[in-house]
Amino acid sequence: MNANELRERYQQFFQARGHKRIRSAPLLPENDPTVLFTTAGMHPLVPFLLGEPHPLGRRLVDAQKCLRTDDIDEVGDAAHLTFFEMLGNWSLGDYFKSESLAWSFEFLTRDLALDPARLSVTVFAGDADAPRDDASAEIWRRLGIPAEGIYYLPKKDNWWGPAGATGPCGPDSEIFYDTGKPDHPGCAPGCPCGKWFEIWNNVFMEYNKTADGRYVKLRQQNVDTGMGVDRTAAVLQGYDDVFMVETLRPLIARVEALSGRHYADDPKPFRVIADHLRAATFAIADGATPSNVEAGYVVRRLIRRAVVYGRDLNIPRDFCADLSGIVIDIFAPAYPELEEKRAHIAETLEREETKFQSTLARGLREYHKVVDRIRGNGKAVIPAAEAFNLFETFGFPLPLTAELAREQGLGVDAAGFEALYREHKEESRRGSARKFKGGLADHADETTRLHTATHLLHQALRQVLGPSVRQMGSNITAERLRFDFSHSEKLTPEQIQTVERIVNAQIANDLPVTVDVMPLDQALHSGALAFFGEKYGAQVKVYSIGAFSKEVCGGPHVQQTGELGKFRIVKQEAVGQGVRRVRAVLEKIAS
Repeated sequence: MNANELRERYQQFFQARGHKRIRSAPLLPENDPTVLFTTAGMHPLVPFLLGEPHPLGRRLVDAQKCLRTDDIDEVGDAAHLTFFEMLGNWSLGDYFKSESLAWSFEFLTRDLALDPARLSVTVFAGDADAPRDDASAEIWRRLGIPAEGIYYLPKKDNWWGPAGATGPCGPDSEIFYDTGKPDHPGCAPGCPCGKWFEIWNNVFMEYNKTADGRYVKLRQQNVDTGMGVDRTAAVLQGYDDVFMVETLRPLIARVEALSGRHYADDPKPFRVIADHLRAATFAIADGATPSNVEAGYVVRRLIRRAVVYGRDLNIPRDFCADLSGIVIDIFAPAYPELEEKRAHIAETLEREETKFQSTLARGLREYHKVVDRIRGNGKAVIPAAEAFNLFETFGFPLPLTAELAREQGLGVDAAGFEALYREHKEESRRGSARKFKGGLADHADETTRLHTATHLLHQALRQVLGPSVRQMGSNITAERLRFDFSHSEKLTPEQIQTVERIVNAQIANDLPVTVDVMPLDQALHSGALAFFGEKYGAQVKVYSIGAFSKEVCGGPHVQQTGELGKFRIVKQEAVGQGVRRVRAVLEKIAS
């Protein structure tokens, strides 16, 4: 069974069990500051996991585009990916463990015809925050999984979420497939040896982690499942390497043709190039622009890593756009936005690759300066700080610096570099955790007011700058809002003042904020703005602020604009070609 068949059969299976199919949300989350990218199917659904009614009901199913870079250094083995499709079925306060696990087992063993004897499962072992999940273990036993195939694992292995510092979370039960590789002492599901492929995860999202570290029960019990398309397709096709399936193999074949090398001889560079350019293609299609900040920085890093590994394979320049065309050919039937953005994606990749080739040239000049300084001081080892600067500023990975150094009879302080890199990763991880603390995953009064203010800001910008202005993304914390929009020129002081005046006039008018649920076509016909694709299916929520603003949105919002306070823009900047960013705050109005 190929990936397209798996994607469709999965969704049909759950539709037959009362689930409504929803479309994939964009990789760049709409109005959600919690993450740079959509990293799991649950992110677009956070308000509904917390109890807000979904327009399509309490049972949902989807195939969600996801992008994760937490394990970017692991890409190169047979299983890790940055971009992937996650199949998911959802219960928003409806069914729970017994139905979820039984349907998982039925789909795997009946519809996909996997041998039940090759399945093992893990469940939560329990701790001070939540009890041992004996209920799931008993359900698995009733379904036919023997006791020796059920493993109790701690929170680090069998607890999903929250995605950041706070939010919905809960114990999970993971399903593993035995690939048939030889066993070894201590080998069990979760072992990285390659014997076990995790193919499905059932998360029982019944807790909310609070800011003070407590786990409190949600007002509804949710089910959030995830099945990776590439991994499951690999299992179904008898591969222990996800890069052999038809969603990735054509990219590998093209890299072989461009390089004249064979994948089997050294798979890692082929895998990194295929994975990273697939991820970059999807991200650019959904609005990411390579830059030095946030989502744009991630895309830039993916492209640059692909170029560096392309250098290792002696691939001629300007290959990134070539491979993106193959990605589009593979996935456009399922994700038509790729075909619509084909020319834009190619242009963006060509520009970024050319720019980075120049950066690499500058980096080589800097490298030679480093070597001259070292030799001038009578040293024979490149210090960790110098190697890390080459990595951070010019994109030189440690192996590239080490390779150049060996050619000149020098060494590199690799241990010191790794220590600096670990420190850098930890700072990034802490930054990501801080990022998740505000916004739509947090329905605090401050973020709710600022979220409502983005609607007023959006409409005011369109009035001042013209109807070509469209929202490109936003980020909201409890202290401020950040709003990205399409516009090629810096706003003048007069334009900023006019926007502020328009927004504050609507606040002073104390306009009502109302919501209607309607078909997407009806919403668009009524004049509602909807620039991010529709991620909740045919039925959408339309928020109107008096007669001033109307947008398709998931919420939350205040009831009257008079609750907002005084609106003020504090900063503007460019964040990419044709994209501007403003930061704004709401201040209390003196009584």
